[in-house]
Amino acid sequence: MLGAVAAALLPLISSLDATAKSAAAPPGQDPKAPQTSPHHRAAPADALVPTAPQLPRADWTVSASDEESAAQNNRAANVLDGSNGTIWHSKWSGTPTALPHTITIDMHRTAVVSALLYQPRTDGSANGRIGGYAVHLSTDGQSWGAAVASGTLADDATAKTLSFSAQGARYIRLTATTEAGNRGPWSSAAELNLLGDPGQPASVVDLPRTGWTATASDEETAAQDNRAAKALDGNDDTMWHSKWSGTATPLPHHITIDMKASRTVSALSYQPRKSGANGRIGTYTVTTSTDGSTFGAPVARGTWKDDDTIKGATFTAPVTARYVRLTATTEAGGRGPWSSAAELRLSGPANPAVHGSWSKLTGFPLVPVATAVLPNNKLLAWSAYATDRFGGSNGYTQTAIMDLKTGAVTQRRVDNTGHDMFCPGTATLADGRVLVTGGSNAERASIYNPATDEWTRTADMNIPRGYQAMTTLSNGDAFVLGGSWSGGNGGKGGEVWSAATGTWRKLTGVPVTGTMTADPAGPYRADNHQWFYATSGGRVLHLGPSKQLSWISTSGNGSITAAGTRADSADAMNGNAVAYDIGKLLTLGGGTAYEKVGATNRAYTVNANGSGNPVSARTGNMADARSFSNSVVMPDGKVAVFGGQSYPVPFSDATSSLTPEIWNPATGTFTRLASMAVPRNYHSVANLLPDGRIFSGGGGLCGDCATNHADGAIFTPPYLLNADGTLKTRPAITGSVPAKVANGAKLQVTTDSAVSSFVLVRNSAATHSTDNDQRRVPLTSAQTGTGAYEVQIPADAGVALPGSYMLFALNSQGVPSVAKLLTVG
Repeated sequence: MLGAVAAALLPLISSLDATAKSAAAPPGQDPKAPQTSPHHRAAPADALVPTAPQLPRADWTVSASDEESAAQNNRAANVLDGSNGTIWHSKWSGTPTALPHTITIDMHRTAVVSALLYQPRTDGSANGRIGGYAVHLSTDGQSWGAAVASGTLADDATAKTLSFSAQGARYIRLTATTEAGNRGPWSSAAELNLLGDPGQPASVVDLPRTGWTATASDEETAAQDNRAAKALDGNDDTMWHSKWSGTATPLPHHITIDMKASRTVSALSYQPRKSGANGRIGTYTVTTSTDGSTFGAPVARGTWKDDDTIKGATFTAPVTARYVRLTATTEAGGRGPWSSAAELRLSGPANPAVHGSWSKLTGFPLVPVATAVLPNNKLLAWSAYATDRFGGSNGYTQTAIMDLKTGAVTQRRVDNTGHDMFCPGTATLADGRVLVTGGSNAERASIYNPATDEWTRTADMNIPRGYQAMTTLSNGDAFVLGGSWSGGNGGKGGEVWSAATGTWRKLTGVPVTGTMTADPAGPYRADNHQWFYATSGGRVLHLGPSKQLSWISTSGNGSITAAGTRADSADAMNGNAVAYDIGKLLTLGGGTAYEKVGATNRAYTVNANGSGNPVSARTGNMADARSFSNSVVMPDGKVAVFGGQSYPVPFSDATSSLTPEIWNPATGTFTRLASMAVPRNYHSVANLLPDGRIFSGGGGLCGDCATNHADGAIFTPPYLLNADGTLKTRPAITGSVPAKVANGAKLQVTTDSAVSSFVLVRNSAATHSTDNDQRRVPLTSAQTGTGAYEVQIPADAGVALPGSYMLFALNSQGVPSVAKLLTVG
């Protein structure tokens, strides 16, 4: 919903003197660039401001399923008294009340709410810290429906934000299903608060603006072309502005969108002007009309922060209307009687068959900065030495595992490898294990074995690294290159880990210099997060993020050969590359520098088949420019991209795209999808799951900031859904499939209904917008009987790279089965 931000968007901090505050002053024209700060060390100032307002608690009441009042005053009312020194606690004297326990807030009015803030007790005792939880909403206190969020919280005293899709509610219920440390059947809370409207409502998509018109109470046309129509022109370098030349028109001002037909509308998004601060809207209301004359009571109201980030106004309930009016009653900074808007957009309910749908949010006991899909139908995640922050080289890592069958999440601290695995390289190995290298402990390398649920240490790398990239090779070894964020600046040439010996050898013939971007920060940024595609004979195609491509040989001392450029692409740091077919890749987004430059919305195809250099070409543009996004290839060959910023700033959620998109290789075009509830930017991840859905989560890890997202949600793509949101009938692979198959093997596969194709999709491991593990391999198959097929695994290990795969069957409508998990190699 809050997407469609131009690639050149440059957040500005306005510098206004006393003369700029006078009513006679024109719109502010005195911006200056933000101060540069060392990346990856501290959150910027804007990250410390909540992304949604905290709702006032006046007149709220609270009740609980049970409370301790006999032995101590631990009543439910204590969570609203403003003191962390008092607590609500479930009954613990005599015979404690068994879990689960609930505590319910009644706001005594309907309001848009998007998160519950839970402060565990801080009195020195850990008893009652909530572990497993669920959040339910109600308008009447009787009908609660499905949980809007659930998950597992870390066993510590830090405040927790339990986010969900914004929607109108009066009652909010927190259910504690476990005690975080399993110390007893208790639950407790020191304080509970709620966040209001972040402009990210549930299950919506941007409405197309073709043919729309806009009118305003007044507009500037004499001194500058600031007509109302500029708010719909798709260019945020232009703007509507209230009349400011001569005698300025006083507040309030309003601008009205005519959609030319009645539509169901759920939210409005507002992009403030780029060129200065004057006219940023502060206090506002949104009203609607069916005839353009009679406007009803406000469907949204509030006060927007005085900055240039995109704002949202979520309606308390969807409304059917033709006209939508935004009325500004104050200027955000009190600088003068002005109002302005660069772009206005409206969102309506999504069509699941076109836009897909999102699950409730699942809370994790850490920020999932890195994730790997395991061959036992689980998802491995990890952060750093801490669940919500990084720093130093502490020799241990917080990890979590999500059971994809049950949704249960468990936490574990890994100490035995002496490795803080923050900002690592990752590779899923031929036998399904996960190799993690470098990061905060820059020389270390660790391996997770999903078969035994054990972490072990393997040999240290020859070159310490952080932000490096890796890939498994066709022979089962692993290749690594780059990584100047940690372990020294520059000189991060290639090396290979041997699966046979567990040792590393340098590739003196593969220096990193020829693969770097032209980032002004030099190697510290220029050799990060590289895109690799492993091919036959231990070769690797380096296809970005630098604009130049290279072929890398890992035999002997290795070698590197220039392979042309990615068509007319510039460098694209923090973009993505995805192998959607054999030897065919899609690259998306990124920027010419690591941060604080405009991202691009361009996408390119790269065809690595043939004996010469790869062939690159432009394909359709994304609707939104994106850096720090994540992309996932789906069984049908389409590619979904999630999150990202048009102006990348680590640990900030400004300029976020909340609208995912799907690229169709048949048409070369992108389709916008249902909006996400939570921004996914720096330190976010996305992974294809064995059931054909997609996990998207994480972002942040900046300590005491407002942009830590210790959660994730599962996206159900359109290929699984009917228009009413019900699941399509999907084929099923019946019978057994071998757990391990060799390259060149033929599989006998049975299905419960006719299918048209089979594909392998390699299990992925994602971190820092990079996932060199995923690849889609269409398979040759022949029908041998009713529901019986012979499926050919590619003989070339450079096509079906050794490792863990998901085998999908697809019917003629492109609906995939639930995958069978197997290892190839």
